[in-house]
Amino acid sequence: MALLVFVAVVALVAVAGSLAATDSGGAYVSLRRPGWAPPQGLFGPVWTVLYLMIAVSGWLAWIRRRDRAAFLVYGAQLVANAAWTPLFFGAGLRGAAFAEIVLLWLLIVATVVLFWRISRVAALLLVPYLLWVTYAAALNFAIWQLN
Repeated sequence: MALLVFVAVVALVAVAGSLAATDSGGAYVSLRRPGWAPPQGLFGPVWTVLYLMIAVSGWLAWIRRRDRAAFLVYGAQLVANAAWTPLFFGAGLRGAAFAEIVLLWLLIVATVVLFWRISRVAALLLVPYLLWVTYAAALNFAIWQLN
């Protein structure tokens, strides 16, 4: 049952972010992007897998030990995750979105460190997310500079 709660919460984060920018795909292709930018169609499948991994990670940590600090940080990174799309696409605030994604990156690192003490598998499940957000931050910065 707890796994379903984690999946539902992470799904709400995904939906909240996407509702704020319903035409993010169209907006993305209209931006000047660096040559190393991925095609627009890659984002959906990548985020689907990452969101599932984030949910399973949280669930694994939860069933091992309900560490208040770890879950406060986990929750904070979910909120930061949901905030990026409205900033970048909805409001067009590329600089603010970059600052926000740096905060998100730091929160993910903190979550990995805190989860490592609880469940190494839970922590390792967040590493692809951290890598993708690292790439996304670089892309955010490049697009901010180009536009």
